[in-house]
Amino acid sequence: MRTPLITVAELADRLCSGQPTTVLDVRWRLSGPPGRDDYYAGHLPGAVFVDLDRDLCGPPGAGGRHPLPHPEALEGALRAAGVRDGGPVVVYDAGDGMAAARAWWTLRWAGHADVRVLDGGFAAWTAAGGEVTDKPTDVTRGDVTVVPGGMPVLDAAGAAALAADGVLLDARVAPRFRGETEPVDAVAGHIPGARNLPYGELVAADGTLRADLADVFADLGDGPVGAYCGSGVTAAHTVLALHAAGRTDAALYVGSWSHWITDPSRPVGRA
Repeated sequence: MRTPLITVAELADRLCSGQPTTVLDVRWRLSGPPGRDDYYAGHLPGAVFVDLDRDLCGPPGAGGRHPLPHPEALEGALRAAGVRDGGPVVVYDAGDGMAAARAWWTLRWAGHADVRVLDGGFAAWTAAGGEVTDKPTDVTRGDVTVVPGGMPVLDAAGAAALAADGVLLDARVAPRFRGETEPVDAVAGHIPGARNLPYGELVAADGTLRADLADVFADLGDGPVGAYCGSGVTAAHTVLALHAAGRTDAALYVGSWSHWITDPSRPVGRA
């Protein structure tokens, strides 16, 4: 099984040895200045900025805040970033892993198998003394072909069924899961039957994935497993962690809570 992660040392070796690697900078914030500004201030040598909201997701609306992108639009964005069919891709974000995980998941969903997340992101790279540049990257247009279906996807009905008959993990913080507070979406609560496993419980203090993820997921059993969050970004990190622990069958409810609540007939759990 190919690991979904790459360490700073491994990536540095690849870049120093000249191994062809497309590096995508996907730094992103749920609110605040866009990640593109961070890219222009300094990025990994050869990295190309890809906007999570504009390039890797569809427009917000009935499908949720970060729905699946249209395949043709995604293909155009990835080609513009230099992604080539079968070529290795490394994605990184500021360090929390969420945006990079959603980029990893999106490329895998699009049929691109050789993609990995820089464990610890830009923070880990700079902490290790990695080279940073503000020089623009000269991009050779790629030829990647998007073929949707490379990763299992849940819709609302599938998420409800999984919560009832398998394991559906909610990656949000506990107060949001319990419905005590909701700073983003219009309705507070969770999908009934879901199990809360906050994102923060899967990462070490430095933002890298925990080394004992197999133990963290040991009680999931052998049945089907999936994840959701507010809009399918944080939950992509849960799917990444599940893959790192060997659960490559893990599904993502892309629309997540922001899609679930678009239908008032869907039940809401609060506890």
